[in-house]
Amino acid sequence: MNLNRIASILVITTVLVVFLIYGKNLMIPFVLAAFIWFIIREIRIFIRKNKFIREKLPTWVENILASVILFGILGFMVNLLLANINHLSENLPLYEKNITQVSQLINDTFKIDIVAQIKDFTGGLKFSDILSTVINSVTSIAGNIFIILIYMLFLLMEESGFDKKFGAFFKDREKAKQARGVLSKIDHSISRYISMKTLVSFLTGILSYVALAIIGVDAALFWAFIIFTLNYIPNIGSLIATIFPTVFALLQFGQLGPAIWVLVVLGVIQLIVGNLIEPKVMGNSLNLSSLVVILALSLWGALWGIVGMVLSVPITVIMLILFSEFESTRKIAILLSEKGNID
Repeated sequence: MNLNRIASILVITTVLVVFLIYGKNLMIPFVLAAFIWFIIREIRIFIRKNKFIREKLPTWVENILASVILFGILGFMVNLLLANINHLSENLPLYEKNITQVSQLINDTFKIDIVAQIKDFTGGLKFSDILSTVINSVTSIAGNIFIILIYMLFLLMEESGFDKKFGAFFKDREKAKQARGVLSKIDHSISRYISMKTLVSFLTGILSYVALAIIGVDAALFWAFIIFTLNYIPNIGSLIATIFPTVFALLQFGQLGPAIWVLVVLGVIQLIVGNLIEPKVMGNSLNLSSLVVILALSLWGALWGIVGMVLSVPITVIMLILFSEFESTRKIAILLSEKGNID
């Protein structure tokens, strides 16, 4: 590899990273819109299995029907979550009162001034500050909903003319066939990952909700939704999803017993689903190295926060497929793959 090529790669990489950092306010809504568009398309493919819909309804009606189904489910979930968040906000003074009781209990049990250490480590961060940060993050995403919907609408409109543009872009039929093959691989891999990961996360969320409701944790649906969402984050998501409700149970009850029950039960659920059910459902279809998954998680998390963590695996899968199609980048694809097999 000559110096000019190395310099070109470094310049392109630097420009791309700078764009991803400073252009994230533009890119994140578009990527989320593309994600929603992809889900709508998957719902449309599913409902087209019905003979009447497939033969009688035009594509634009199918898109409307799929959108109504998706946003109907999202709207129902948002209403339930808002009710749970309001409940948490109303009981916030009670939770903060329990902090003193919990800290005294921990100090007496473990002979450690845990609260003082946490305050030193976090700079005196309060539970109310954490809750406010979560609510502000949700509000920030909600503030981008309009632009996300606009992007999604134009993606649905552009979809009808995509094949014509694709055919006009590639004059060489062989190159067009190769490009369609790449898109088909990406489509299949991402579709399988999203559908299977959603199924596994939904199962984890349902089981967690039942467990939290039985134990008596406030806003069990809210925490189940947090668990469902965090399970999209590879490896560390399930750990964080277990810690949050455990800490909250400690603050709610002011006792170690319920918190330990939450930790143990949710840990067992994550262990069973993550180590027994998910591998059988997902298989090794992603063909990604575990180390690459962790590195991608760290990189995209640093660039785009939680959204980047959730999207890290799909983005890396797309990179693997694209790199495997070109001789000059096949070695990179081999490094990204699980066992070096990219055929």
